[in-house]
Amino acid sequence: QVHVVESGGGLVQAGESLRLSCVAFGGIYSLNDMAWYRQAPGKQRESVARITSGGNTIYADSVKGRFTISRDNAKYTVYLQMNSLKPEDTARYYCKIDVSGGSFWGQGTQVTVSS
Repeated sequence: QVHVVESGGGLVQAGESLRLSCVAFGGIYSLNDMAWYRQAPGKQRESVARITSGGNTIYADSVKGRFTISRDNAKYTVYLQMNSLKPEDTARYYCKIDVSGGSFWGQGTQVTVSS
């Protein structure tokens, strides 16, 4: 069974930065795409950034130029560097890991940006 754990969230002021981390462990034979999603209260979960096994990246328009996704395959870890944070970035951030056996989600980490 694959487990996914996010960390790095917190309370920051607008304009500041945070770096989220997500590690996957347990029975991983092939690590494929890794992605970050977020969900704000009363809203649907939305895709923030994705990185393929080949290192290609895709970003939501709302975070382009501010967020950077990266991965360390040796550590089964994906990162999300978030700069110039805005109050509208406030949400619970979730990591999704695609492996050969399916897709697995973490429990999320809360990011709150005050104005």
